[in-house]
Amino acid sequence: MAETEIKICGLSTAETVDAAVAAGATHIGLNLYEPSPRYVPLDKAAALRRRIPAHVKVVLVLVSLDAPATVQALEAVRPDVVQFHGQETPEWLALIKNNTPLEVWKAIGIRNAESLASTHNWKGAADKLLYDAAAGALPGGNGLAIDWSLLSGFAHPVPWGLAGGLNPDNVADAIRTTGAALVDTSSGVETAPGVKDVDLIRAFCKAARPENA
Repeated sequence: MAETEIKICGLSTAETVDAAVAAGATHIGLNLYEPSPRYVPLDKAAALRRRIPAHVKVVLVLVSLDAPATVQALEAVRPDVVQFHGQETPEWLALIKNNTPLEVWKAIGIRNAESLASTHNWKGAADKLLYDAAAGALPGGNGLAIDWSLLSGFAHPVPWGLAGGLNPDNVADAIRTTGAALVDTSSGVETAPGVKDVDLIRAFCKAARPENA
């Protein structure tokens, strides 16, 4: 069985980026959504990206940016993955997927079985779907968990990862219950909105991969 992939999202300091890398994160998320407390300006995102080693994938999180701003962000940061978290269409994702070397992810708010069924719309447009809680005050990072039982027996049309309310205390159970190959946390490793804690980052990675502890 493949080792669980771990994404620590919404990092904004060199210290927390380094802690995530050292703890074994496979993906680090940089958030360009200005209303979020995890927002990093483009120049800072580019600087943080440069300190991340090649074996860790950089995920650039975008929310409903127009085409010129999207191109500017991708050129400035040069991520490995672009994660769309807004009102983007399958057609727009397919355009990015087919014309760049990037992995293309789409975050999907899962409210019920019907919203899970809508994931079929993204087949061929996204390389991975990230199942998150339905949007609250922000598109993501609200600390809300989805009903994991919805995923039981579902035939996923696209490779997927699990987000929404994951923290060091529940991530191992989430992996056992859903079979998620990738888990994503943001607010679950914070002491306040946007304030990541290096000890919580370590604890999350350890809990997600107890075999490595």
